[in-house]
Amino acid sequence: MTEPTALTAFTAHQLLAAYEKGELSPVEVARAVLDRAEEIQPTLNAFVSIDREGALGQARASEERWRRREPQGLLDGVPVTVKDLLLTKGTPTLRGSYSISEQGSWDEDSPSVARLREHGAVFIGKTTTPEFGWKGVTDSPRFGVTRNPHDPSRTSGGSSGGSAAAVAAGCGPLSVGTDGGGSVRIPASFCGIVGMKPTYGRVPLYPSSPFGTLAHAGPMTRDAADAALMLDVMAGEADWRDWSQSPVTDDGVRSGLDDGVRGLRIAYSPTLGGQVNVHPEVAAKVRDAVSALASLGAYVEEADPDFADPVEAFHVLWFSGAARVAQGLGREQREALDPGLREVVRAGARMSALEYLAAVDARMELGRRMGSFHRTYDVLITPTLPVTAFEAGAEAPRGLGVRRWTGWTPFTYPFNLTQQPAASVPCGVDGGGLPVGVQVVAARHRDALVLRVARALEGVAGG
Repeated sequence: MTEPTALTAFTAHQLLAAYEKGELSPVEVARAVLDRAEEIQPTLNAFVSIDREGALGQARASEERWRRREPQGLLDGVPVTVKDLLLTKGTPTLRGSYSISEQGSWDEDSPSVARLREHGAVFIGKTTTPEFGWKGVTDSPRFGVTRNPHDPSRTSGGSSGGSAAAVAAGCGPLSVGTDGGGSVRIPASFCGIVGMKPTYGRVPLYPSSPFGTLAHAGPMTRDAADAALMLDVMAGEADWRDWSQSPVTDDGVRSGLDDGVRGLRIAYSPTLGGQVNVHPEVAAKVRDAVSALASLGAYVEEADPDFADPVEAFHVLWFSGAARVAQGLGREQREALDPGLREVVRAGARMSALEYLAAVDARMELGRRMGSFHRTYDVLITPTLPVTAFEAGAEAPRGLGVRRWTGWTPFTYPFNLTQQPAASVPCGVDGGGLPVGVQVVAARHRDALVLRVARALEGVAGG
């Protein structure tokens, strides 16, 4: 597989600057990105569908607006891909499942997709997801296995694995992912891009996720500046379809992005208090990134947040959500589900309301503990994952002694429980050339701070 060309490796900011100067046309960029998507698809399987005709039509309209010097919003002419859990007008949203028919009007955008459309984005295609986004790698009975651009024998991660692979491979600088337990950050780490889970409610979500308030929509990009721009677009307007959306404020996340980290109080937790066995190469890259932040003037202290692994509470909420997904399916549809999903559906169906409420209590206590932690520390830094990308098609790496995807993602799902903003930022590669990610976590509603630290890391962390 060839490397991305200069044209397909541009960030959104670089494309917009070139459009403004008349140095590039949205049509030539769209053609290059579409060609790239079609080139990588047989190897990586990042796409459910590629919409060449629709994308070129949108690009021609953008080109005319730029010719008149009347761009539409903040992303006019920028190629975007969308995870196939999110409604996209004119294109079926199949969620990786045989249980969903392609038939239908498909005449509605999810809120984040609608905001991107209003700002002139060019939609290249829909990206792959495991069935209903249920696990941390990307394969499904309907669409097969999605692979890593850095090594196609390895997984792209998940559940937004198609989006991460598309961005990393040069199929557009922006993609919309969703994250219910790490599903933006996991593939961002494995594929070497920036992926952010905003504070819950900042980006409206519709239809609501069966996994409830664990699920967030977020940007997946090549750098922090693009993530900030994309997040401001996605969160820039109220959407009446999501009753849980936070109030829209005038102050976006781009303000102060380049302010650096001098004076910030940073807690570095390499293993969550000895709870996680991190691969030595991953640990070394993350430690180097943290040292770089200290060299920029941050006050760094090795400190662990005060919580035990909340995986049992997470499983109750996650497995119950999976059972809810399958509740309306017939027998044949259930039998066609991913075997692992069938297993967690059965587990979720056995859980009681009291077990669910106990998990909610555990979640609230975890939120309280993290709230207290952030009275002392501005941000928490951890590895995004304890490993780099493993064999494609497996739910968990061999030799780790775990079956479920939650067994190797202990740094990500706790912060879905607490609804905090968290981002994965590339911080180098291991000896096999596979990307390593560092995770930045802040208190709820401090999304701008997460991106500010991510921006600083990009300049010093070998990403």
